[in-house]
Amino acid sequence: MNTANRSDLPQGLDAYERLVAGIREGEFAPGDRLREAEIARRFGISRTPVREAIRRLEAEDLVTHIPRVGAAIRKLDHAEVTELYEMRAALEGTTARLAARGASEVELSELRAINGDMGEALEAGEPLHALNRRFHAAMLDAAKNRFLLKSVRAIEKTLLILGPSTLDEEDRAAEAVAEHAAVLEALAGRDAAAAETAMRVHIEAAHRMRLRQLRRTV
Repeated sequence: MNTANRSDLPQGLDAYERLVAGIREGEFAPGDRLREAEIARRFGISRTPVREAIRRLEAEDLVTHIPRVGAAIRKLDHAEVTELYEMRAALEGTTARLAARGASEVELSELRAINGDMGEALEAGEPLHALNRRFHAAMLDAAKNRFLLKSVRAIEKTLLILGPSTLDEEDRAAEAVAEHAAVLEALAGRDAAAAETAMRVHIEAAHRMRLRQLRRTV
């Protein structure tokens, strides 16, 4: 992250956002220790904001405190991963249902454009992670429900500690673009039930791929 453009942020918040970005990008993997002094040197800041950022991540259950070891990125077991994806399917299914009812034509056009960009990136062999996050964020905005927004954001935060994106798996990115297209078709028809079903299918496919990833690490 370019800290020169973030001088308006308090140090504690900056350290927190940089740690979250590091988890998202795989710089900090599940089980990795978070050493205050080492992170402070890396970020070029004092240990105090790093300590505050780690405490915030611990409060959000992304970091755990291991006796005689210290703070470390949490690891999720298979049962927790399944529970997480069950909640994600429920919440994002609701998101699609609400978007089918309330999305504007401009918002639908933006969603189609993002998925189109994902298709082009796929053909060019480029990573789709950022575009995928934009697609789901735009869907959430189209749902227009602040309480749903908070719940989905909490789930997304926990997903960060699962490691590499399922989009990195063979054929999964192409499948995701096709699944997005099915959701978009339901949105265009203002079919709330079909939109919810299509989104649940999409999340359940990601869940199966995630479990496949986890089996390889056992």
